Amino acid sequence: MHDAISAEQAGTPAAAVMTDRFARTAALMAEVCGLPDYRFAVIPHPISSNDDAALRAKAAEAVRQCVELLRTPR
Repeated sequence: MHDAISAEQAGTPAAAVMTDRFARTAALMAEVCGLPDYRFAVIPHPISSNDDAALRAKAAEAVRQCVELLRTPR
């Protein structure tokens, strides 16, 4: 989250991806970093125990959300 926000503040569009378990923490981090309305992609938790098919599905969803975030003015 911090890296994406730093990139945004430097003028480079960025998108962060979080699992749903950490979405609240990510929102708080965005607020602390000065972008309380910063939107980010959210995929289901967990990641580490997923098989390849589940990881591919989560990655596809993350990409879909990131494209939408990057195409929508902030």
